[in-house]
Order: sequence, then C-alpha cells, then structure tokens
Amino acid sequence: MAEHNEWFFPRGALSDRGWESIVDDRIDGWQHTGLRVAELTGNTVELPAGDVERIVVPLAGAFAVEHEGATTRLAGRSSVFDGPTDIVYVGAGNGLTISGHGRVAVAEAPTRVQKPSAYLPAERVPVELRGAGRDSRQVHNFGTPGSLDAASLIVCEVITPAGNWSSHPAHKHDEDVPGHESQLEEIYYFESAPVRGSNAPRSADAFGSFATYRSAAGDIETNALVRTGDIALVPFGYHGPAVAAPEYDLYYLNVMAGPGQERAWLISDDPRQAWLRDTWTSQQPDPRLPYVPTAEGAAR
Repeated sequence: MAEHNEWFFPRGALSDRGWESIVDDRIDGWQHTGLRVAELTGNTVELPAGDVERIVVPLAGAFAVEHEGATTRLAGRSSVFDGPTDIVYVGAGNGLTISGHGRVAVAEAPTRVQKPSAYLPAERVPVELRGAGRDSRQVHNFGTPGSLDAASLIVCEVITPAGNWSSHPAHKHDEDVPGHESQLEEIYYFESAPVRGSNAPRSADAFGSFATYRSAAGDIETNALVRTGDIALVPFGYHGPAVAAPEYDLYYLNVMAGPGQERAWLISDDPRQAWLRDTWTSQQPDPRLPYVPTAEGAAR
C-alpha cells in the first residue's frame, strides 16, 4: 500500500547549508535531477564545479551570476506571476556564485556531457498558452529542448490562474518507450499568491492542491495543499492535477531529467482522463492570460 505524501516536502523541510531547500541524490531513490532554492539579502551562495549542469532561475528579484571568469546579470522580475524571467544556463564542469536580493532557484542535473553556457533574455523565452477554458495555463519554456541546448535538463515553469487546473489530464513519463514516452524524474516547486486585484489581507493563506498516484512503475500517492516553497517529487506514477483555489494564483517550476539518451519530454495520459483534451477544441483560452509584468509587482 502506498505511503501517503512520501514524496512531498513542505517549505523548509529540505533546508541545508544556507539554502531553503536542496533536492539531490541524498534523498533515497532520487538520481537524475536536483533543485536549490535560496532567499538572498545581498549575500552570496556558491556551487562548485563538477559533473552537473545548472539553470539559474530568478523567482523574485535580480541577481548576478559569476561563472567561467565572467558575470551574467539577471534582471529577474518582481514575482513569478509577472511573466517570464531571463535565465542563465551553466554547463557541466563549471562552478558559479550567485549574489543579489530576492528568491532564486537553481535547477540541476548530473551529467558528464559539457554543453556551452548560455544566457536567455526574458523577451526570447517562448510563452505557451496550453489548454483552454478552466484548463488554461501559461508555460514558460526557457529550458526545454527547443529553447536550450542542454545535456539532460528539461526545465519550464507554469502559471495557473485562480480557479484553473493544470497538469491536467494526469499523465506520466516513467517508461522508456521510443517515440511515445520518456523516462524522467520530475520536481515540482510551488508558489501561490492572492489573485491580482483581490486586496487580500497580509494574513491570507494562499494555496493550491497537487496529486500523484500509482502507475505500473510503482506506488505513489500525494494529496497535498501546496503553498509557496513547497516541493513535490515525482519519481514515477501519474501526476496531476495541480489546482489553483478560486482566490489564489498557482505557480510551479518543473525540473526534469532521466537516464535515457534522448533529451525529450514525451508523456502518456491516464487513459481514463485523456478524453478531456478533445474538449479544448470548442473552448477559448482563459482571457486573463498571458500574465505579464504589472506596476503592482510583487505586491500584486
């Protein structure tokens, strides 16, 4: 019988060495991906060179990333709900130092394949409006195969407007089926905030929900309310939906990599839920999308 929420970690549960959260192979059963999240107030965090590739993602704030004898300045953004951010990819074999003010994430994947480091400005990040109606969401594909030349990392971020569903229909990628499905671990890092213009009090407890369940690859069961800083790991199994409460927007950063030779995101829908994709053809995308920077910024 599955152990409930064994792959779910509330904010701070993975804190270590100056990082609010660290996901790496010290977690039993975790091999192919990593994530670090830090809150910086003018201080720095350092990551040594090694067999690991990384993408630095500003969540809120601006940062300087020193690597390979140079400095890449990331303009960042006010919050994760203010459109895409610029990012920097640092190839395997290189260390880096991050300084600045705000919240920053570093997506990681172990690899011995050395790809050239690269900067991607916000205006060049592909913005995808996926789904329709209440299944509408906004996807920033800055670290996907069509946007970034990486060894194994596949990284994107998703904004789900208040009241909408994403990671829906539930799907999986835990088998290597050439041309149909990739075997990929996946990290979900969440943030949530009151919907724009709601005048919610500072005491408001912004949240969404997220679920996983078993597949032939193994037992997993997560049924969690998710808030800013929470992390859900998906080593296998069907995952979704991620649901934004009617009063709160939901964000998540996805980090994926796996053991296969091909760097591809190929999924299999839960066959009991796949039919709902057909309903999107008769609906329009949510008119609230796309989310772009606002004068309100982080205060929203």
